[in-house]
Amino acid sequence: MSWGIVDIPDLSGRTAVVTGANGGLGLETARALAGAGAEVVMAARDQERAARAIESIRATAPGASLPLVPLDLGSLASVREAAASILAAQETVDILVNNAGVMGIPERQTVDGFEMQLGVDHLGHFALTALLMPALLRAEAARIVTVTSSAHHMGRAVDPGNPHLRGRYTAWGAYGQAKLANYHFGIGLHRMLARAGAPAASLIAHPGLSNTELQAVSVRETGGGLSQRFFLVLARTAGMSPTQGALSQLRAATDPGAKGGEFYGPLFVTNGPPIRKPTMRPGMSRAVDRLWAVSERETGLEIEL
Repeated sequence: MSWGIVDIPDLSGRTAVVTGANGGLGLETARALAGAGAEVVMAARDQERAARAIESIRATAPGASLPLVPLDLGSLASVREAAASILAAQETVDILVNNAGVMGIPERQTVDGFEMQLGVDHLGHFALTALLMPALLRAEAARIVTVTSSAHHMGRAVDPGNPHLRGRYTAWGAYGQAKLANYHFGIGLHRMLARAGAPAASLIAHPGLSNTELQAVSVRETGGGLSQRFFLVLARTAGMSPTQGALSQLRAATDPGAKGGEFYGPLFVTNGPPIRKPTMRPGMSRAVDRLWAVSERETGLEIEL
């Protein structure tokens, strides 16, 4: 059965945090959650774009509560400040959508010296989730949704000896590693929550091929790289709209029938309505354990239940 925005239940009284809420999938996720009655914390790096995003949401949901929190996932200091701001304002967080990311860019480092794609797409979200965990656990049944990509199939598990790919960096190799880290993080967090009997659930989602600004940024960052231009053209000609692309993470975040550990993506891999996908991968338990050790070491944080 097809699932759409009309299937999102009433979220009045719930609080959601969406990273990268200033555009693309994040904006459409925030728009749908706000339209269902949730207070949506707009966590974004570009404050001007985020302000415009809020205006866009209020055009269709005039009464929406949309607090704006600066968040640069490439800086652990910024992640700490954002989490502190959210915790000071929110007793509980019912939905956390770890959505923001970068894709296929030249080699560079975050403020903390992490490879940028792993640092932003995974380590920043690992830190944010760890810091917001007290508010998530105070909620009646929180959902933590980590957004991966079909590119996780081409990724290699994080190597604890060289997680930042020094001396062997490629733009797409690093992206695949980061997206596989998102996948492993969502599964690992589910297992941890389940073992603890915690009242929160971790799920993963991927948007398929969606026509967002992510591809255009990738082209711009690489000065017009051939493969980056290919994916830009493909997204513009065959990709889903951001509204359609956001449905998988929205279903994971709101469908009453969705359960911890589940994975949602488009029916036809790159396109189609969101459905539950299989999650079995060879060697996943060992890869999850290694990712956890690297994540704790690099961020200096633990997810405490």
